[in-house]
Amino acid sequence: MATRSSRFHYVKSRFIPELTVLHAQMSDFSYDRHAHEEYAFGVTLCGRQDFFSGGEFHRSPPGHVIQFNPEEVHDGHPGGESPLGYVMAYVSPASLEALFAAALGNERAGGYRNSETLMSDPVLRAAILELVQLVTRGVGNRLDQEHALYRVATALVQRAGQCQPGGPARRADALLLRAKDYILAHLADDVSLDDISQAAHLSKYHFLRLFRQQFGITPHQYVLNCRINAARSALEAGAVPSDVAIRFGFADLSHFNRRFKRIYGMTPHQYQRSVIN
Repeated sequence: MATRSSRFHYVKSRFIPELTVLHAQMSDFSYDRHAHEEYAFGVTLCGRQDFFSGGEFHRSPPGHVIQFNPEEVHDGHPGGESPLGYVMAYVSPASLEALFAAALGNERAGGYRNSETLMSDPVLRAAILELVQLVTRGVGNRLDQEHALYRVATALVQRAGQCQPGGPARRADALLLRAKDYILAHLADDVSLDDISQAAHLSKYHFLRLFRQQFGITPHQYVLNCRINAARSALEAGAVPSDVAIRFGFADLSHFNRRFKRIYGMTPHQYQRSVIN
């Protein structure tokens, strides 16, 4: 629970370890800008969901679908006077790769990215809500949940009409990926902007400009985001929150708590209790 009037409940799938569902009720909470390593599929249930993503500001009324690609920067908060209620399913790219390929009839469909963030689509909405219900209730089996995921993937592909891969990487993109790899390899280290820009073989000025342009956040925000994502995985594996804080470069548990809560709506300890039965 984030506050007395905002509640967050995470449920990990019993059958697909790479699948997590969030039920959220928000009235006085705002997410920091961040990005997940997973695909995220959500439905606004009540109120209005206001958020920034892809360089645009969006407003999602009840019944609308929200979809974020992996590494897509976004934030979020309630819009208007009414409390916001929504559900979101987070799925690893590895879990969806084969399903996208099957839906597209193309074995080389890895890295599929949807160009739409906010959609009004009853078929896709129904598929997401079915998946959320299966995970939340813990019923059926792995095949049932995989089939529900396949329905989500198929609805997305049919809506887009074709595969939309990222295409060949430009030189600047390849250099920024080098910087990303360096950050991921040094999550526990006290890295500097000079360290990261040198790893990308860019001047500090060009690195800052290109990084913000491509990822939508500063390198400092991205480092914190990567640390939080890695810490989340460690918490799900049962690691002690205070140990996780030290392992991933946070000053102390209090610092870790503050940063984690701005992205997941609850403290690391609360999140761990939520997802580990």
